[in-house]
Amino acid sequence: MSAPESASPSLEPDLRFGVERLDGFFSRATEAVLDDPLLPIALEAAITGLERGVIRAALPVADGGGWRAVPWVKTAILAGFRSTPIVEMPGGAAPALDRAAFPVRRFEAGDGIRLVPGGSAVRRGAHLAAGVVVMPPSYVNVGAWVGEGTMIDSHVLVGSCAQIGAHVHLSAGVQIGGVLEPPGALPVVVESGAFVGAQSGVFEGVLVGRRAVLAPGVHLTASTLIYDLVEETIRRGQVPEGAVVVPGARTPRGAFAEEHGLSLFAPIIVKYRDASTDAATALEEALR
Repeated sequence: MSAPESASPSLEPDLRFGVERLDGFFSRATEAVLDDPLLPIALEAAITGLERGVIRAALPVADGGGWRAVPWVKTAILAGFRSTPIVEMPGGAAPALDRAAFPVRRFEAGDGIRLVPGGSAVRRGAHLAAGVVVMPPSYVNVGAWVGEGTMIDSHVLVGSCAQIGAHVHLSAGVQIGGVLEPPGALPVVVESGAFVGAQSGVFEGVLVGRRAVLAPGVHLTASTLIYDLVEETIRRGQVPEGAVVVPGARTPRGAFAEEHGLSLFAPIIVKYRDASTDAATALEEALR
């Protein structure tokens, strides 16, 4: 899922802003950015770079060191909201109103994307690689990055700046949280080959590792305790590579909780995928 941080030659001739110059432009104080007469040009360059996938709101750290946020990218998106007016957006059954910088994206057959009819929308500033399938109704927000061959099933939200790898399966009803503020906050990351089961939710900058499997109904936030039965440890905010996570429950402390038979949601890692085990097989074995 890595992406170049250096300037893309294709951005320079027509937009006059490469990635390095955009970094400097949007890393200034907010008022300086908003008052700069070059903001419309820089903003268009940033949005176009996001759509092409050469600019990202988060990047993997070399040698498996996790991920880091790219704050200036989110600052650029926020500048788009603050600097452009609310206008009527064409299309749809009824008039829509939104900031002028972020209308719905338009794709062509040559982009290699299946955007199935039925009410889905991909906002400007979101990147969808070739082979992505979007089933209706779903929504991909500004700043999101979706890798090749990924399935976005029905009623899925891919939130602002979320990073979704290649050949990921987001099942029906999945919610991937978005984050724009603060700019330095890490967005949700779902790495390549992961499977997220129906009606699951991943929020607050959680990292789901490569080839991990979330069973239907698993909900994760940065503070959620994840109980690893294999490694016999407790994790927060990160699902390791290849882990198979299922919904579970734990008893809260205290006599009152015991008296009333209360339990708290507790996702549990019950196994790790073998190299040859596909997501469906791993999940079926875990739930037996």
